[in-house]
Amino acid sequence: MDPSKLKEIENLRQEIQKHDNLYYVQDAPEISDREYDRLLQSLKDLESKYPELISPDSPTQRVGGKVAEKFQPVRHSSPMLSLDNTYSIEELRDFHNRMLKNLGSESSFSYVVELKIDGLGVTLQYKDGLFVQGATRGDGMTGEDITLNLKTIRSIPLQISVVDPRLSNLEVRGEVFMNLKGFQKLNDYRTEAGEPPFANPRNAAAGSLRLLDPKITAERPLDIFIYNVGLINPPLFLSHFEALKTLKSLGFKTNPHTRLCQNLDEVIEQVEIWQTQKHSLPYDVDGLVVKLDSIPNQNKLGSTNKHPRWAVAYKYETEKAITRINDIVCQVGRTGSITPVALLEPVALSGSTVKRATLHNLDEIRRKDIRIGDRVEIEKAGEIIPKVLRVVNEPGSSRKPEFQMPEKCPECSSDLVRPEGEVVLRCINVICPAQIKERLRHFASRKAMDIENLGPAVIDQLVESGRVKTISDLYTLTLEDLVPLERMAEKSAKNLLNGIEKSKKQELGRLLFALGIRHVGERAAALLAQTFFSIDKIMEMPEQELESIDEIGPKISESLIEFFKREGTLTEIQKLEQLGLNTSSKPQSVSEKLKGLQFVITGTLDGMSREEMKSKIHSLGGRVNSSVSKKTDYVVVGKDPGSKAKTAEKLGIPTLDQSGFSEMIEESK
Repeated sequence: MDPSKLKEIENLRQEIQKHDNLYYVQDAPEISDREYDRLLQSLKDLESKYPELISPDSPTQRVGGKVAEKFQPVRHSSPMLSLDNTYSIEELRDFHNRMLKNLGSESSFSYVVELKIDGLGVTLQYKDGLFVQGATRGDGMTGEDITLNLKTIRSIPLQISVVDPRLSNLEVRGEVFMNLKGFQKLNDYRTEAGEPPFANPRNAAAGSLRLLDPKITAERPLDIFIYNVGLINPPLFLSHFEALKTLKSLGFKTNPHTRLCQNLDEVIEQVEIWQTQKHSLPYDVDGLVVKLDSIPNQNKLGSTNKHPRWAVAYKYETEKAITRINDIVCQVGRTGSITPVALLEPVALSGSTVKRATLHNLDEIRRKDIRIGDRVEIEKAGEIIPKVLRVVNEPGSSRKPEFQMPEKCPECSSDLVRPEGEVVLRCINVICPAQIKERLRHFASRKAMDIENLGPAVIDQLVESGRVKTISDLYTLTLEDLVPLERMAEKSAKNLLNGIEKSKKQELGRLLFALGIRHVGERAAALLAQTFFSIDKIMEMPEQELESIDEIGPKISESLIEFFKREGTLTEIQKLEQLGLNTSSKPQSVSEKLKGLQFVITGTLDGMSREEMKSKIHSLGGRVNSSVSKKTDYVVVGKDPGSKAKTAEKLGIPTLDQSGFSEMIEESK
């Protein structure tokens, strides 16, 4: 085997691991998603050609095969104890006084205050710098081996660069969680699919880690914060805060809001700060964890059978409110799902005014016996999604009849159906106005067809006026159709028409995703496009052929078959093709001359957008970065360039104007 290929594979792995850390740990990405995908695909191609070089720490091995039917037990090297809880400043002072009593009133000690993430505790084992095993907390002494599922979490490094050999065999502990936006999207998806929603982000994270198929876990928006070092013998750290700094330097994701407090007053200040600021976080926090910073003092105090004596959790009370249900209405999703929603008397809760709360489905309404006119207790599930907890009517108060789901669609009056095995009613009328609005919003979204200036207000007007009844109608709109719309001047109308016309050039994978086929996300759409290269070919494929594609399971294949069998689907796709959209694609040929070259673009370009130039560079094998570094090969300079041109000059990196770039492309053909 050519030794240069081994070096190329190693370089690709290091590059991908660097960008994983920048994106998932430091929140400071340097390259686009497309560039990252190209790097990963290059590595996959090389490892496919040289399978003997595949290693467990390769980024391609994050998603492995199915785990055993039962998770194997893992005995922890030291107990994963739970924390004792406090709920008031007085109880926090009691904890502090116990520290003074046990360590001596003259002792001077500081505390580390960390956000208490409401997730699932795990332990990660590294040997010779490689991630080899991950386990749940379990009962504190024995957990379950969930290594394959943990590998799918991009913020967990598969390999760490260890300078100190004493850290080459390392155990770290952390909290796996799901951010609030991802939790809401997951529940929306489950509701649309007729599956019961998760009660809160913690349940969603825990359920995702205990799935027997890591491929499904990989689709869940999981993240982790590392909060401690496990057993190290002999001990390496005297300070917990310094240990966290070391973990961060090794590439682990630690919480940026952790604070070192010199006394109890500073701890109390953090409690007061996060009482309100926790609502602004993108993940769920139910309190703070207060730990003695001194590890020798931690060891001196020890633990009970359940809790460490040197740490305590300060838990905020869950915020709830009482209000009244004024009405229950049903809304229609883009796949036709009918979801009951409670319209509430407005009430302040967790930093915002709550007016609506989803009731999910009729089974949920019956279980809680919720009726119009009831006084109810509500909270925000995951501090973001309003949830009706229970009815709190006064004894003997009169109540309205049980709520009944409609038999007809509230938008188009078509008969509703409940598919076998589902709890959700659906409208199957493909021209239902409510579905069309939701489908158009999805179709125009950034990750789908990316149609600029086609916002919700414009879509509502287009559908309600009857100008747009199907997706293909978008591509027949004229200036005369748009100018009469509210807040739509001639210039705005022209910009929208330009955005619609530009979207015709989007690749096949984006179109497949944009069509809103149930269960077909971005990844599945891209795989289908790369495998069959045309919608016509996909429509011809039997279910078994579709399922044979890696990552396309029965649920997706059944949904595809059902979608393409619908009345009107074939006609709609033929219209889109006739109107000039890409319903087929071809494998891109890559020029070897630009392969491996790194570009940065700055300034305004003539006759093309930056995205078009990026696409051109990518199609010829090059890469486009967002910032100039010593690794940059060329900087393409348009009109009114920014500081990147000056940086290139300082570093001695060649610059190209647009004509010079065009000459380079011609030479590479």
